[in-house]
Amino acid sequence: MTDSPSILTGRPGAVPFSFEVYPPRTPDAAAALHESVQHLADAGPRFISVTFGAGGSTGGRSLELLRYIRESTDVEPLAHLTCVGHTTARAEALVREFLDAGVDRFLALRGDPPAGLGEDDVFLGDLARAADLVRLIRRVRAERGVIEVPGAPDIAVAAFPNGHPRSRNARHDIDALLEKQAAGATLAITQVVFRADDHLAFVERARRAGVHIPIVPGIMPVTSPARLRRVLELTGEREPTDLALDLELAPDAHARREAGIAHAARLARELLAGGASGIHLYAFNVHDTVLAVLREAGIPTHEKETAR
Repeated sequence: MTDSPSILTGRPGAVPFSFEVYPPRTPDAAAALHESVQHLADAGPRFISVTFGAGGSTGGRSLELLRYIRESTDVEPLAHLTCVGHTTARAEALVREFLDAGVDRFLALRGDPPAGLGEDDVFLGDLARAADLVRLIRRVRAERGVIEVPGAPDIAVAAFPNGHPRSRNARHDIDALLEKQAAGATLAITQVVFRADDHLAFVERARRAGVHIPIVPGIMPVTSPARLRRVLELTGEREPTDLALDLELAPDAHARREAGIAHAARLARELLAGGASGIHLYAFNVHDTVLAVLREAGIPTHEKETAR
């Protein structure tokens, strides 16, 4: 089933894509990331999203990076915001702080507990679900006079094609997405997927259930066995055996990088051929790998167009 393209379509005939980065931890890392952001922005993404640390651990650095994207590129930044670790008052203050900085697009997430803590150790207050956060963001945006543009990806949420680790059953993830849509979400971005069929089947189920917002697959070019193991540990996804084997058999780091790019590019082509309305690439704060995925997948970027 072809996903709804209305929210994401930019240039006529173009494949919409976006990137995710995370806040730098040191001044040197910030300088390198700013250079990467410039390269990512030059490619012409629909937006660049910036993660928010578990429990709000990188809130200030997130805002600094969002402000840099806003002021130094022509690309819209999208701010991650989590329920975990925030009271309603704190979340409202953060949304206002982002709006003051000119950032009015958000990815509303429930979030995971900080490392070493469990569910019972984190105060969630009355923001127990991402849908609560979506409603809060919409309310604060309205109070500030932010005009909601029909078809704009103003408030994104997460989707889980293979189920969230805390899902009670297969229907739970669809019901959660329907709740987020009803709260005002205009876009869903999936947790990393490694198999096109997983995403496309999830979209089909979601459409039958009444989800109409675009559901964009998250693609992560994994370039080492250690990183793949870590991603699988964090997400609970099934191991992509073809990628795992290619990474293990690769003779050196260069070959592993090429294997990861090839797998991600092949996945992107299969997803788009199956009707996905765009792709979201997890960049790990490095531009060259995700841009290589776009090139190998045959997805035109702004850089390519201006070079003609």
